[in-house]
Amino acid sequence: MVAVILNGRGELTEWRDAARKLIAAGIPPGQIDWHIGKEGDDLFAASDSPLPDLAPTGPAPINVTHSFISLAEAVVCHSDLSRFALLYRLLWRLKTDRRLLEVMSDENVHAALMMQKSVRRDCHKMTAFVRFKEVDTDITTKGHRRRFVAWFEPDHFIVARTASFFQRRFTDMDWLIATPKGSAAWDGKTVSLSDLPQQKLDIHDDAEDLWRTYFSNIFNPARLKVKAMVAEMPKKYWKNLPEASLIPGMIAGAEASVRAMAERAATEPQLFHQRLQQAAAKLPDVPAAPAGSLDELRDQARGCTRCDLYCHATQTVFGEGPPDARVMFVGEQPGDQEDLAGRPFVGPAGKVFDQVIGEVSIDRGSLYVTNAVKHFKYEPRGKRRIHQKPNMGEVRQCRWWLDLELASIKPKLVVAMGATALLALTKKKQRLEDVRGKPIALFEDRQLFVTVHPSYLLRIPDEVRQREERARFSEDMANVRRLIG
Repeated sequence: MVAVILNGRGELTEWRDAARKLIAAGIPPGQIDWHIGKEGDDLFAASDSPLPDLAPTGPAPINVTHSFISLAEAVVCHSDLSRFALLYRLLWRLKTDRRLLEVMSDENVHAALMMQKSVRRDCHKMTAFVRFKEVDTDITTKGHRRRFVAWFEPDHFIVARTASFFQRRFTDMDWLIATPKGSAAWDGKTVSLSDLPQQKLDIHDDAEDLWRTYFSNIFNPARLKVKAMVAEMPKKYWKNLPEASLIPGMIAGAEASVRAMAERAATEPQLFHQRLQQAAAKLPDVPAAPAGSLDELRDQARGCTRCDLYCHATQTVFGEGPPDARVMFVGEQPGDQEDLAGRPFVGPAGKVFDQVIGEVSIDRGSLYVTNAVKHFKYEPRGKRRIHQKPNMGEVRQCRWWLDLELASIKPKLVVAMGATALLALTKKKQRLEDVRGKPIALFEDRQLFVTVHPSYLLRIPDEVRQREERARFSEDMANVRRLIG
């Protein structure tokens, strides 16, 4: 057996040099004992079967791929002693199987990839959780650079591997990162690395109090997920962070904080709601619509409270078109512009709709156009209102109005634009592509035709595919034109 003693502090060069000699001497993995020793120890200790100077017995050492070098650079940083033997087994097998690393199911390859993943995760934790503390605030001397220290407890030997990240990020200050597995320091010119274990320094700076104040104010108790916090930030990291002392109290008081936030929530509508209401109050009274007419339905829908969407929408957006239209188009829900105008399909999707039906000679004035849901559902984001898809319950509640529209107009053809409209009309979920472009019998004298919603065309980022889908939508509208004669 050949005993190999390495320093084992995450340096690839020492393992690579030893591996080259061993490969050149033709020594198989089973005849090598890898050990961790002090720097300066002999590379090869006494062995049961000595090989003087490890003279080469075969061809020159193999040339490995870049992927193996990248893998080895990470694996040698792992804290498991078996890492050196594992890498040598892979190197030995690469002599006869150059594509070994592509076999993810191989036991050795899988073990090395898991070590690589663990090292990368440890590096990520270090770049995320290192907190610097200022140790010298006297900057009166001309040209003096501020000095900081940090303490971190890595699982693996990653100090040298992450030092360049901190050098790039904090190049304008002098710093020292101390760990039980070595240290790294930057003085504005060079990065100095040490393998010697360091001890934690008991240092406090004023910025910690400022950071705790900031952290306590940005904490959102409504989004608290303790299990996720523990998974992403184990306890050993918590104890070294200045905000750690606040976290137990924040978790304990999260429920009360959420209730307090709810009590402080705004109860007034947005400004444009008030402006619309003021403008509506100045309009002259309109005579009541005839009983049983479509206009009466529209008047009744203005006060709809069947679901909670009316609480935030500006107004009900009912369908529009001739009361005896032969064709009814059903979309999903009104958008931002429709909500303000009180009319369906007047926004960007409505413009696409008008253009395409115009190209195939369909007169919008002859159509009845409506939506499966009559109120705009959205999420406030700054000054914008971002569309949100209505859920099953909201679609089901609004089916009341859609059924009344169908009963009043009695269209011969109903065109469902989008999955929500298809669900509202058939009361079951179906893949749009399975039924698109095919006339389906709803009743004896009524057909259903399914296509996409015009807004789908606006969301396609690729211009070529957008043109293809627009052409397909135009073909669907041409088919509608043929169906209505």
